[in-house]
Amino acid sequence: KKDIPAVNFIIHEIHCRRNIEICPYCSDSIPKSEMKNHIESEHVQVTCKCRMKMENSLLKDHEASSCPLRPVLCQFCDLQLAFNKLQEHELYCGARTEPCGRCGRNVLLRELREHPRLCG
Repeated sequence: KKDIPAVNFIIHEIHCRRNIEICPYCSDSIPKSEMKNHIESEHVQVTCKCRMKMENSLLKDHEASSCPLRPVLCQFCDLQLAFNKLQEHELYCGARTEPCGRCGRNVLLRELREHPRLCG
């Protein structure tokens, strides 16, 4: 699957047919001696802690960006919790109040960023 100088083509083609295989899952060119390893490490089915099944090679991205159990921080208290619990937690946590340093009024944490604009 790469450009080869015409003078080397026949020798290269013989070498490739003898030593290289195309992965049936991802179509990558893999040395025949490494194909079993490649399939076991990249394409074996694994189960995430959220019970979703996927290829091993996709697990890291799933855990980082789309797993409902991936760890995230609450914007109000910096507590780490699972993504699927974040919205409920922040509704509760953002409803807590703190006194404004300028006007002394108790302000909801979720309104604290906007409050200085409205604060007299």
